[in-house]
Amino acid sequence: ARMLDESNNTVTFADVAGCDEAKEEVSELVDFLRDPSKFQKLGGGIPQGVLMVGSPGTGKTLLAKAIAGEAKVPFFSISGSDFVEMFVGVGAAPVPDMFENAKKHAPCIIFIDELDAVGRQRGAGLGGGNDEREQTLNQMLVEMDGFEGQTGIIVIAATNRPDVLDPALMRPGRFDRQVVVPLPDIRGREQILTVHMRKVPIAGDVKADIIARGTPGFSGADLANLVNEAALFAARTNKRLVDMEDFEKAKDKIMMGAERRSMVMSEEEKKNTAYHESGHAVVAKLMPKSDPVHKVTIIPRGRALGLTMQLPVEDRYAYDRTYLMSRIAVLFGGRIAEELFMDQMTTGASNDFERATQMARDMVTRYGMSDALGPMVYGENEGEVFLGRSITTHKNVSEATMQKVDAEIRRIIDQQYALARRLLEENRDKVEAMTKALLDWETIDAEQINDIMEGKEPRPPKAPQSPPKSSAGDTPGAAPSATAPA
Repeated sequence: ARMLDESNNTVTFADVAGCDEAKEEVSELVDFLRDPSKFQKLGGGIPQGVLMVGSPGTGKTLLAKAIAGEAKVPFFSISGSDFVEMFVGVGAAPVPDMFENAKKHAPCIIFIDELDAVGRQRGAGLGGGNDEREQTLNQMLVEMDGFEGQTGIIVIAATNRPDVLDPALMRPGRFDRQVVVPLPDIRGREQILTVHMRKVPIAGDVKADIIARGTPGFSGADLANLVNEAALFAARTNKRLVDMEDFEKAKDKIMMGAERRSMVMSEEEKKNTAYHESGHAVVAKLMPKSDPVHKVTIIPRGRALGLTMQLPVEDRYAYDRTYLMSRIAVLFGGRIAEELFMDQMTTGASNDFERATQMARDMVTRYGMSDALGPMVYGENEGEVFLGRSITTHKNVSEATMQKVDAEIRRIIDQQYALARRLLEENRDKVEAMTKALLDWETIDAEQINDIMEGKEPRPPKAPQSPPKSSAGDTPGAAPSATAPA
């Protein structure tokens, strides 16, 4: 295990933002490490183990480091995969050594990252190397329960897969406490951005709250990357300060992929993409409960030829039926616009259909949102022993019911397709105006889209955008045209 001395660890709770509840949970550990007698007087024992659970990039390791930094104690870190050795049978050997070493430096913290590498449920594997992992796990269970609680060693482990851990590892006495480190909400994102912005020279027009609103679903690591990308954009143009335009560019790059301005598209293909994206955007503006359209572009980004980006007004944790129905209609807007205005079908809409069909299937089979079939789950996912994810669905449903399920999915899709078609036929002028704006400027923002929807002349873009040099030619490979996920 690598040891980080208390004098070298500069991370404190001030560096951890966006997870206030998790910080509160672990601040008790800091008090214990500073003054154990306060708790022992009342006969209370401190949790010997704390399991941090959360998506990748939410700051589990950082939080563990901050506990050690606040309490001024040594910090031993080891990854779950470090226990896997070259020779069979010696994987369990580092475990007693690590605890022995920790006892000499007590009070201290042992941090095990990616616990699921060794802590998986026993008896599930079918391979020969599996016994090795089980021995390591058994040794760890013995060590964690073997030493008395008064030694002042706290084991903190992090995982993003708590569902695959062995139940013996999760019981009180080993990991007494589970601390959930969730993805930050809008306030949390603002705090995280403020922490990272301290390290770069920021211009006066940068508002952390506006950036936070535009980055739903971003983890702490994503936001750190966003600030870094913005600083790189500013450095490329020799600016002295990082301004809002740099953050906007960085956000687009992370959410939609890097611009591929060198990609040569024929005029017809460009026009088709413009109609496709206008179709998405116009339907999105007209559907109830649809997320506001933030930006539409026909500059190829990542694997898409163009993108319509919608951003929710506030973080969403659950979706209602009207919202999902609107999403399906928006996804169909692209293909319908191609048919109505270009009188052709292209492969660009394949990803839209895939997502619309999956959404309709989930509405019927998982969310119980179909009147004909009612609140029931049809077809449960089969857990896969090797991959730890499902690859088959086992049938606990009769053929007749499956036909009803298919018919219901078909009904939802046909209904939303017809609705999107009607909206676009009634608003042909808006689609034409938006397509013209896209062909002129390549990217249009929310204000310009609102002008078009109100029947006004769209205002010109804020910053002069230099259009790329384009010459006629064929696009290499048909990339799916994607609507950015809301």
